[in-house]
Amino acid sequence: MMHVFKRAWTDLVLPILQRPRRLQVAALCYRNTPEGRRVLLITSRDTGRWIVPKGWPIDGLDGPGAALQEAWEEAGVKNASVRTEPYGIYHYDKRMTGGHSLPVEVQVYLAEVSDLEVDYPEVDERERAWFSPEEAASRVDEPELADLLRAL
Repeated sequence: MMHVFKRAWTDLVLPILQRPRRLQVAALCYRNTPEGRRVLLITSRDTGRWIVPKGWPIDGLDGPGAALQEAWEEAGVKNASVRTEPYGIYHYDKRMTGGHSLPVEVQVYLAEVSDLEVDYPEVDERERAWFSPEEAASRVDEPELADLLRAL
């Protein structure tokens, strides 16, 4: 009988009580080099962990446009060719001011980078670096994002 209650809690009650996931968009920035494909990662401002440029949707921009805007502000991506369809999605819990977390679904857009700027809005707040897809996957915390990086 306990199994029935546990299953009902997990399958029926918890989904109702959980907050819906909010949407963010991300740019998975890459470039092809003689050594192979390289992926651009940046550090987050609060924890310093490695992430891809991402943010909330922007009024007046579609998903790929908003992802490129975030790539400019956070990583200095000036020129890139972005695909119009999402490459994939991943999920994470965003830590908010006050200590609570917000479940987020991130739509990831591939962006082939042709130019990076030295000076950009968040240059003093983040580090950026190019990695092989496998090395990038080993540096991010989100397993689904790591899978997307490995598949690249």
